[in-house]
Amino acid sequence: MEDFINLLGNFGFPIAVTAYLLVRIESRLTQLTESIHELTTAIKSMK
Repeated sequence: MEDFINLLGNFGFPIAVTAYLLVRIESRLTQLTESIHELTTAIKSMK
C-alpha cells in the first residue's frame, strides 16, 4: 500500500500537468486545422 501511495505522489503531478497541457493544445490544434482548411480553399479559388 505504501508503494502505491509513493507512486501516486511521484507520478500524479506529472500526469495532471500532461493532461492539462493536452487539453489546452487540443483546442489550438483544432483552430490550426480550420485555418489550414480555409487557406487551402483560398488557394484553390485563386487558380
